[in-house]
Amino acid sequence: MSPRRNRPRPEAAAPLDGDRVRRGVESVQGWWDGEWQVRAIPGGGATKTYRCPGCLQEIRPGVAHLVAWPADGRGDLTDRRHWHNGCWRARERRGPGVERSRSAPRYG
Repeated sequence: MSPRRNRPRPEAAAPLDGDRVRRGVESVQGWWDGEWQVRAIPGGGATKTYRCPGCLQEIRPGVAHLVAWPADGRGDLTDRRHWHNGCWRARERRGPGVERSRSAPRYG
């Protein structure tokens, strides 16, 4: 009896699509505010700086994050938002972010 093979045979392994790896993998997620198309962006695919709408902090190049937009076709490409992964998961527990200038009072 031969020993069992734990590794897939080279011809059985599917080749990785480099473009798909950089773009990320899409899924549809349902939230209280509707269905959202969500794409996870790996760190290697993040090449620009974005502002997260959940915490209003920057998402730097090279940081893994996700992009979300309405799944029902009620928007266009300008409706895509880049989120930190944790901010996206916690968005129903957070209030809307308020951008303030440096000289604005913090509380009040």
